[in-house]
Amino acid sequence: MRRGIAATALVASLALAATACGGSDSGSDKSDGPVTITWWDTSNATNEAPTYQELVKQFEAANKDIKVKYVNVPFDQAQNKFDTAAGSKGAPDVLRAEVGWTPAFAKKSYLLPLDGTEALADQGKFQPSLIEQAQYEGKTYGVPFVTDTLALVYNKDLFKKAGITEAPKTWDELKKAAARIKDKTGVDGYWGSTQSYYAQSFLYGEGTDTVDAGAKKITMNSAAAKKAYGTWLGMFDGKGLHKADTTADAYAHIQDAFVNGKVAAIVQGPWEITNFYQGSAFKDKANLGIATVPGGSSGKAGAPTGGHNLSVYAGSDKAHQEAALKFVKFMTSAKSQETIALKNSTLPTRDDAYTDQVKTDPGIAGYQGVLPAAQPRPALPEYSSLWGPLDTELVKIAAGKVSLDKGLSDAELAITKLVPDFSK
Repeated sequence: MRRGIAATALVASLALAATACGGSDSGSDKSDGPVTITWWDTSNATNEAPTYQELVKQFEAANKDIKVKYVNVPFDQAQNKFDTAAGSKGAPDVLRAEVGWTPAFAKKSYLLPLDGTEALADQGKFQPSLIEQAQYEGKTYGVPFVTDTLALVYNKDLFKKAGITEAPKTWDELKKAAARIKDKTGVDGYWGSTQSYYAQSFLYGEGTDTVDAGAKKITMNSAAAKKAYGTWLGMFDGKGLHKADTTADAYAHIQDAFVNGKVAAIVQGPWEITNFYQGSAFKDKANLGIATVPGGSSGKAGAPTGGHNLSVYAGSDKAHQEAALKFVKFMTSAKSQETIALKNSTLPTRDDAYTDQVKTDPGIAGYQGVLPAAQPRPALPEYSSLWGPLDTELVKIAAGKVSLDKGLSDAELAITKLVPDFSK
C-alpha cells in the first residue's frame, strides 16, 4: 500500500480526464488493427513508474496486436476515480489496485473473475496468502503484483553512536533508545506518523484490530485498542521523540528528515527503499537498518500486509478483456517481477521471482525478513475504508484538538455507517 502523494498529481489528473475510457473507448476496435487497452498504474510516478513503462514497451514489442495506453494515477485519488469510472462503464481495462480495494470492487461486480483465465495460469507459483487476499466469495479478482509490509527502518550509524547494538523490539524500548540517541547525537530518535495505516501496528501489539470480522464487531474503541492508541499517542511526546506533524505534507516531512539523517528511525514500507538511497544518510546502503515494527504489551509485533494486485475491468468487451488478461500475465510473470524487484526494490509475490540476484538486494532481503510478522487483512470488503474515519480523528487527537476518548468515539460512530451490520 502506498500512502505518499505523487508529485505529479495535477498532470496525472489532466491526463486522466482524457484517458479514463475503458474498453468502450480504448483505441482501435477494428478486427484488422491492434486492440488498445488502458492501464491505470497507481505507483509512485518518479521512482517506480519508469520500470513499469519500460515493461509496457517490452509487452507491446512481443504482442504487435495489442497497444497499452499507460496512465499514472495518483494513489490517493485512484480508488474513488475507479469507483466513479466503473459505475459509469468508463473504467480502464486494467487497474493496479491496492489489495484492500480488490474485494471491495469485486463486491460491486466491477472486476472480472480471473479463475481459469490466462492471467492466473501460474496460480500455483504465487504465495497462497496473497492469492487469498485477492479473492471474494470464493473467486479470484486480482493477480498479486507486489507485496509489502511496514518495518522499523533506522540509521545504523546514529544507533551505533548512541551505543545501541540492535533494533528495539517494543515501543517502550524504542522510547528509551530515542532518548539515548538524542543525548548522544543531538538528533531525534523516532518520528511517528498520524496516519491510521501506520497506527495499525499499535493495535496488533495489543492483540486487537479495528474490527473483529468473524464476530461482526467494531473493536477499535475497546480497552485493548484504547491502550494501543494511547501508546501511539505517547510516541509523539518525550526526549528524542519528534512531535506529531499534522500538516498535509507530513509524509514528505518525515521521509525527508530520515533520508537526510535528521531523525534516526521511522516506520516505513519498501516502496521508499530507492528514495532512502538517494538521501545523504544512506549513500552507503549498508547504513539502512530494517527490523520488525516494535510490539506492544501482548508480546505480538507486526504490521499490515499490503501490496497491489492487477485486476481486469468486467465492463470491457471480449477483445479488450482477452488483451488485458494477456497483459496481466506478462506483467506478473516471474521475469517481470524479477525486473521490478531489482529496479524498484519492491517485493515479488511469486516464489520463482526470488532469484539469487533478487535475494542479495539488501533492501529486499531486509523486508523479506520482516514479512513473516505481517498481519493479513480480514476478509471484509469494507476493511480498507475503515481507515478513513480514523485518519480524520487521529490527526485531531495528535494535534490536541480532541481527547483520545472523544476521537475514538467519533471514529467508531463513522465506522458504524460503513459496516452497519456490525455491533459495537
